Amino acid sequence: MADAKTPWGGRFTGTPGEFQQRFGASLGVDARLYAEDIAGSIAHARMLAKQGVISAEDASSIEAGLLGILRDIEAGEFAFDYADEDIHMAVEGELTRRIGDAGKRLHTGRSRNDQVATDTRLHAKREALRLLDANTRLRVVLVHLAEEHEGVVMPGYTHLQKAQPVLFGHHMLAYFWMLTRDAKRLRAAYDAADVLPLGSAALAGTTFPLDRAAVADELGFASVSANSLDAVSDRDFLVDLTYACALGMVHLSRLAEELIVWSTEEFGFITMDDAWSTGSSIMPQKKNPDFAELVRGKAGRVVGDLTALLVTLKALPLAYNKDMQEDKEPAFDAIDTLADALTAAEGMLSTMRVNAARMAEGARGGFMAATDLADYLAAHGMPFREAHEVVGKLVLACEREGRTLQQLTAAELAAASPVFGEDALAAVDIATVVSRRTTEGGTAPVRVAEQLAAASAALVADERWIAETAGE
Repeated sequence: MADAKTPWGGRFTGTPGEFQQRFGASLGVDARLYAEDIAGSIAHARMLAKQGVISAEDASSIEAGLLGILRDIEAGEFAFDYADEDIHMAVEGELTRRIGDAGKRLHTGRSRNDQVATDTRLHAKREALRLLDANTRLRVVLVHLAEEHEGVVMPGYTHLQKAQPVLFGHHMLAYFWMLTRDAKRLRAAYDAADVLPLGSAALAGTTFPLDRAAVADELGFASVSANSLDAVSDRDFLVDLTYACALGMVHLSRLAEELIVWSTEEFGFITMDDAWSTGSSIMPQKKNPDFAELVRGKAGRVVGDLTALLVTLKALPLAYNKDMQEDKEPAFDAIDTLADALTAAEGMLSTMRVNAARMAEGARGGFMAATDLADYLAAHGMPFREAHEVVGKLVLACEREGRTLQQLTAAELAAASPVFGEDALAAVDIATVVSRRTTEGGTAPVRVAEQLAAASAALVADERWIAETAGE
């Protein structure tokens, strides 16, 4: 390995050895911040020139040199030297090699502490938008499924036991609203990151006459940090984003689990597309939902990323500490994993086949109209607890005889309770059971139609916000 390159050589007579360089370096992780680092440096150089801290000529040379480095990196023609400690030193070192002393003036009035905080905030904003876009695409698929399979009835479950029938669209919209809350968390994380720390220098500010507001405006930040100590040591915004990723993965793992269960022969509610399934190396008949299983499994990793970040930050004294170099790897992993999982979920849902007949068949079993029979009795004056007992005995009798509630006669209902009238038979019709759930947010078709309208409006608003924010 090459001799250590350090920005503090004047104070030291020795340099770190090969192990110390490798152990202390972060370039392998933070190289992905190159675009943000260059953008921040260009804005800083322009401001320094405007404030008369450096000459306009130096600022122009710095900007041209940085843009050249950016082009080379994006073209794959930039060879990172991993003897450089981080992306900041890699870019600044190359800039100085290309333009000479002007490159050494770039770091005037700033520290790597406020520089890395700026880079990370810019990156967090960009990644939050990327995740919001992927989240929105998946929600579009969920709405489409609900619309395409209007009227399809399926069993709803509690404790993974059949409970009450619901519309398939109602079930899909449950995930829509879950993901909508994820989108709100991602927007909140974007807003948390939307504060410029540059100008805080190492921890106390700087003696140079910096125009922080101008830099914030050029880089698209909504405000500047209020306290320089807090600015260089704050990673709450990264925790917010990682938390949004972790909970988003938990939600996707729940969806994945249902896809896995529904695709079994025992359920048969859906058929996964071959492109989102794999086979067995020994059993020719197998069709495995591996990608859904991976989404489910990767949730644990992202929860671990959140834990790692929180524990890294725990008990750190102000201001910057080298521990904070460890903030990026878990956050980047959480971001990338959620982005991939959202893409996978979108692919699986958009290509799966919904087996409506099998769902309807499942909705007819499990005595799922029992609550409606109890409600009938309660509506006719019987205390609900008594009604619950009466219907429970009916269910027990049907279970012993291998019959369904729909196979009971009016006479049998009347024998169970004289409160049952001839119209009680209608209470066990599955379509009626579904259509009578008309409370706001319920599964009745009229209420699901309202949900669809609200979901479509939410998507339009979110898509507009993403487009406007990305275009800033």
